[in-house]
Amino acid sequence: MTNYIAVDIGASSGRLIWGTKEVSGIKVQEIHRFTNGFKRENGHDRWDIEHLIHEIFTGLEKAWKLGIHHAKLGIDTWAVDYVLVGKDGKKIQNPISYRDRRTQHAIEELTTDLPKEYIYKKTGIQFLELNTLYQLYKENRDDLKKTDKIMMIPDYIGYVLTGHAVTEVTNASTTQMLNIREGLFDTDLLKKVNVYPEQFPKLVESGTVLGNVLQKWHKKYKIPDCEVITVATHDTASAVVGTPGIGDDWAFLSSGTWSLLGRELNTPENGVKAFKENYTNEWGAYGTYRFLKNIMGLWIIQCIRREQNNRYSFSEIASLAAQVPPFQQFINVNNTRFNNPDSMIGELKDYCRETNQKVPETTGELAAAVYCNLALFYANKIDKLRSITKRPIHVLNIVGGGSNIALLNQLTSNLANVEVKAGPSEATAIGNLLVQMITTGDIADLAAARALTAKSFDIKVYRPESGNNAEVLNQYKDFMAHKEGIS
Repeated sequence: MTNYIAVDIGASSGRLIWGTKEVSGIKVQEIHRFTNGFKRENGHDRWDIEHLIHEIFTGLEKAWKLGIHHAKLGIDTWAVDYVLVGKDGKKIQNPISYRDRRTQHAIEELTTDLPKEYIYKKTGIQFLELNTLYQLYKENRDDLKKTDKIMMIPDYIGYVLTGHAVTEVTNASTTQMLNIREGLFDTDLLKKVNVYPEQFPKLVESGTVLGNVLQKWHKKYKIPDCEVITVATHDTASAVVGTPGIGDDWAFLSSGTWSLLGRELNTPENGVKAFKENYTNEWGAYGTYRFLKNIMGLWIIQCIRREQNNRYSFSEIASLAAQVPPFQQFINVNNTRFNNPDSMIGELKDYCRETNQKVPETTGELAAAVYCNLALFYANKIDKLRSITKRPIHVLNIVGGGSNIALLNQLTSNLANVEVKAGPSEATAIGNLLVQMITTGDIADLAAARALTAKSFDIKVYRPESGNNAEVLNQYKDFMAHKEGIS
């Protein structure tokens, strides 16, 4: 029996998950969990990358103690952020977080010379100020001059572990610098941000064997012999691999710090309608595309909880929200003012005051406002998704931490008029493991992997309830069109 370990790191936490394929299905066990977050350092919000690597080795030492002496290992993290590496093979500085405010107005500045339509036609990627393209546009020029290689976060971690550097395509596509037709970094866009194709390690597909963990780490830590497999390194790409979708009438919602709502396509959709709605074509595992919309997600809830000194657990917050009458206010949860405010609670209250709506005061009211408006946003974007792809959506598979929030799942089912299948909550780590298993031949292909996921994990089903859902959704659309110019 082969041991597989998924290193799955998100913006707020990371984990190492042990997986095995058995006759009854996939078995998983959490080995180690740790916190993550950015801190102010040298004038910017930066990730402590050394902390993340240390925690990986801590988790691998725990794996050894569990009797795992040989394993395959895959790494996935969030997207768009990168590490600048000098000619000596060392990072120049800790990587800057996508939530750093340096990229404010960068889209407007860069697109004065290169029109948005031109960039979208090349890349098929949505316009978000956090994209790597705009981060590099605002990057310190002195640091760029010292840079030998630019590595996405999971690729850098893999490089530290093995000494081998690659650029995995699912994460690279989120940079908004890959040419969707040529399958390479676009030289026009790179030139605009003062970087060169040779500064990126070679592009590889999900499932590429990277190499063994270096002996120097075995001398420092008592860890298993690990062969690292470059999985779908963007956590959303791994989550979609781990989504038990069946047939062709399903959409996915990866629900965590971010909500990623979309459907899997075999060819990109970068026409005029997709451009106007700002949908994205991120590259997926095994030649697929994740046609999706980025939505602010549970980041807002995480900030509310943190501002209240973690007084309530996430499940307690959801329970408090369920006691509040729904749809007391309409809020554009994707407004950039909620990206990284000094006070999320203050920002939510200010938004409601400015739009002459009831101001949420209690924890339950704040959470209910967020959940209701996330569900409204989801329903609206599912309508857009149906329209652009010209295909029906009867099932929404919700995976990630948000799949545990019954209130949000039921509201989404009601408003979008779809059957919601919620789970597994650890779809990202599961997808990471599945790519490893496909690479070794333990699983035949992606379809077999999804069927095995559906068999191995509990999936909860929510069906639409009767009510005034269509009326509320139309009121929301009218409000957004009037107040924010969003159709």
